[in-house]
Amino acid sequence: MGYADWINSIPKHVVSTTLHTDEMEWNARLITGNVTDKVAALKRQPGRDILMVGSGDLLNTLMQHDLVDEYRLMVHPVVQGSGKRLFEGANEPTTMDLVDTEAVGLGVFVLTYEPTTEDGE
Repeated sequence: MGYADWINSIPKHVVSTTLHTDEMEWNARLITGNVTDKVAALKRQPGRDILMVGSGDLLNTLMQHDLVDEYRLMVHPVVQGSGKRLFEGANEPTTMDLVDTEAVGLGVFVLTYEPTTEDGE
């Protein structure tokens, strides 16, 4: 199965304050209202991982409510010099353990981190 087939086949949840339910296509459900409660409910359901792509604001909200189990950061060998910081809204320092690294080509690496637990394990 190719990436397009896979991404089209899995259920998607879209967090938005501007979209409406009738606009949802491509196997997606809209999340509005209390996002943290709804994401916590999704996490309690059986199934596979929940992946989040493309929203630093949502990431910061989920971090503040301890709803992130793993971070996969793609590091590209490019320096932009400006732009929005990934963890811009983090209120507290968050320590993480590096649990995996993968080179995916031409100097690009995927670094997988898990938040360090309170007891450091």
